[in-house]
Amino acid sequence: MSLRLNDIVPNFTAVTDKGSINFHDWIGNSWAILFSHPKDFTPVCTTEFGAVAQLNDEWAARNTKVIGVSVDGVEDHKGWKKDIEHFGGTEAGFPIIADTDLEVSKAFDMLPGGFDLPQNPTPADSQTVRSVFIIGPDKQLKLSMTYPMNVGRNFAEVLRALDALQVAASNGVATPANWTPGADVVIPTAVNDEDAKAKFGSFTTHLPYLRTTKLPS
Repeated sequence: MSLRLNDIVPNFTAVTDKGSINFHDWIGNSWAILFSHPKDFTPVCTTEFGAVAQLNDEWAARNTKVIGVSVDGVEDHKGWKKDIEHFGGTEAGFPIIADTDLEVSKAFDMLPGGFDLPQNPTPADSQTVRSVFIIGPDKQLKLSMTYPMNVGRNFAEVLRALDALQVAASNGVATPANWTPGADVVIPTAVNDEDAKAKFGSFTTHLPYLRTTKLPS
């Protein structure tokens, strides 16, 4: 069964370059982002992990923990972190899971059923392991994205999506296309005009089913 939005994400115990963790305990009362890649010391993923490191203050400001996952081992992770920090120009303080037995990759439905790595695998052997999962404090999957090998992930978009999820969760609203923090939000159709006025004050009716409002700053 595929992992679907609003499912409780799998719990697991794993070894990382920062020590062993129980995933649900590690999340605690925070939001979490699990981001995966096919192999250490690969060019596109080095740029991506550098981008994640550069956003360290942004994740912290949003009460969000980030964690990587790779099919390589802990010692490879520790060595690769030096390259990530060199390229990104900052410390990569987040842990990276050593998923050598593919437990996490399979639990999060990133690999075909029954898949196993060959001896001396290349990135092509585990290329489906390039996903992003945003998880709420309730341990539910809120958003997932999967990318091909040759397209670097846009972590500014991951951050924007995280903002949208948090705003929607805390205010009972939705966000329109291309929303960014501070822009108008969408009032759900389940909220009638009277209740919308009581909750949000003024709002704009674009269509009978499309109303927008600005949240207090």
